[in-house]
Amino acid sequence: MREEKHCSSAAAVLDHVKPGMEVIVPLANGEPQTVVDALDAGAGDLEGVTVHQMHTLRDRPYLHGAYGDRFRHVSYFLSHVTRPAFRNGTCDLVPCHFSEVPSLMRRLDGPLLVVAAASPMDRHGYFSLGTNADYVAPFIGHVPFFIEANPNMPRTFGRNSIHVSQLAGWCEADYPLIEVPPAEPSDLDATIARFVAERVPDGATLQVGIGAIPNAILGYLREHRDLGIHTELLSDGVIDLVERGVVTGTRKVRRPGKIVTTFCMGTRRLYDFLHENTAVELLPVDWVNDPRIIAQERSFVSINATTEVDFVGQAASETIGGRYWSGSGGQADFARGAMYSEGGHGYLVLHSTTSDGTISRIRPRLTEGSVVTTLKNTIDHVVTEYGVAELRGRSIRERTLALIDIAHPKFRDELLAEAKAMGYLV
Repeated sequence: MREEKHCSSAAAVLDHVKPGMEVIVPLANGEPQTVVDALDAGAGDLEGVTVHQMHTLRDRPYLHGAYGDRFRHVSYFLSHVTRPAFRNGTCDLVPCHFSEVPSLMRRLDGPLLVVAAASPMDRHGYFSLGTNADYVAPFIGHVPFFIEANPNMPRTFGRNSIHVSQLAGWCEADYPLIEVPPAEPSDLDATIARFVAERVPDGATLQVGIGAIPNAILGYLREHRDLGIHTELLSDGVIDLVERGVVTGTRKVRRPGKIVTTFCMGTRRLYDFLHENTAVELLPVDWVNDPRIIAQERSFVSINATTEVDFVGQAASETIGGRYWSGSGGQADFARGAMYSEGGHGYLVLHSTTSDGTISRIRPRLTEGSVVTTLKNTIDHVVTEYGVAELRGRSIRERTLALIDIAHPKFRDELLAEAKAMGYLV
């Protein structure tokens, strides 16, 4: 039987790793823990091998330069694990839009190998990549895969299935998926969420991420009707809206009636919801995050967080205090898609000040070292606990006044004076 022929140990992955190989690993729970452990354990015998991955969740010696250039990591979105490694120079970071990661990986110099976590093989010989499609699904059938079948991984549908005949090899493992409980919104989060939720029309298609403010926004949409979901990340907050009949997807243009996402991250409740649920489709990120696809939906609403916004509308969302914290992800993908959607809107949400209240996040200029994630020409609405600034099509003078109006009151006089000194106001 094929199952007996191909099932092996995680260490068997080393038989498929060639010098100079580019190993592609899915993000978050798509990472096959025992397989990457085996690569790390055998790294002393590797030669010029590089792992390419977004948002790594498990720490390992190779991330911190244990094997030098024999086995190295390249990140496309920093996590709590890779952030210190990047700052110490033991892993690299590629600036990119999430939608373009598959095309960037196709351009890599060495031979490619994908290693991924999956659900157990079904009676037809197919594995599902479970919580993920992301940037690895486009390689199915084109690049060798070595997968790890885990009974805790939900079986999902979409374009993330792979047949046993398409594998270089596979192994089995049994460990729980990493869970991220919903963040508890603060009073400020709830205020921001209400400002956004009241502007979401019935029938809109939503992109909402994970975190306290997105969770709060979903909570305030419980009386809406016929919402659709087309998002890069699916989390627990959507489940309640599905169960209440709020999310139906009946007005969607692309994949009507389906919840579309490219990866999922949450609690066991979410993973159980995903298991064998044909209403959820896991699709490749170069389709899900393509602004041209997003723009085809009417009344598309994109909601993302940022860390600071300057007077002209530049938003820095991947740096904090001028230092890299994460990556661009899909923020610009969805902001551009919403911009071209008929009746679409984009929202960037943030608290008006840093957590200690000492620094305004509405700024004359971005903090030195900060990088622009959403361009001034793309930005639409900026939301703090003091209101909504509508920036699309506004002049620099109008933008400056609108942003100062949603800044914390204790900084407004200072911001007005700075705006006049810059010549934006008279």
